[in-house]
Amino acid sequence: MPDGSPSLAALLYLLAWDTTRLRLSGAARLAHLVRAGALTELAQRGLLVDVDGVATPADPDARTGDPVLDGLLELVEESRPRRWKTWVTLRAGVTLDAVRAQLTAGGWLRTGKKRMLGVFPSVEYELERVPQVEALQREVRQVIEGPVPVTEVSDRDAALAALAAAAELGTVVTAADRKRHKERIEALTERGGAAAPALRKVVHEVRTAVVVAATAGGAGATAGS
Repeated sequence: MPDGSPSLAALLYLLAWDTTRLRLSGAARLAHLVRAGALTELAQRGLLVDVDGVATPADPDARTGDPVLDGLLELVEESRPRRWKTWVTLRAGVTLDAVRAQLTAGGWLRTGKKRMLGVFPSVEYELERVPQVEALQREVRQVIEGPVPVTEVSDRDAALAALAAAAELGTVVTAADRKRHKERIEALTERGGAAAPALRKVVHEVRTAVVVAATAGGAGATAGS
């Protein structure tokens, strides 16, 4: 992925854009996917660790400098202990809002105003950097399809591709592709947690929670375009 790119959470949000229709794909479950990306990155950085299945801050004073990740760290610190799969869905809209703000500030999105039911004002997000997002989608497809060996894919890129596939993002991978590359996707999931056995467990649990949310059709999700 490009140097200086946003967090995994922000990249997953960008991957969900249908660049032909200029609208989000799978918006109903997008908040869960974005939260899963943030949890995975914090785990990969060693800032959230697994303690008997509970997502636990490694250092209460540690921060990344990324508002999306730091906001989630603070939320976990201020809440009672919860399992990883719970954090995939709990107040996921908070992370989604932070991602949108980050991408708007970075020039990836622009905002406009619309009225819900013709009365209530709301913010509408539009994609600004279409060619860059299309390039990102192509790169993730290549990670999923090959030919680069999984062992040569970075932990971060492997996790990004595995989560996108788990969420059934049609902008990146079709149902037929998921079936065809099932073994490689499983290997990418393993690669995403390659640094330690505990991290592999976390990546698998977060990915499983995303699959459950996708299968359920995102019922009760807080996402939207």
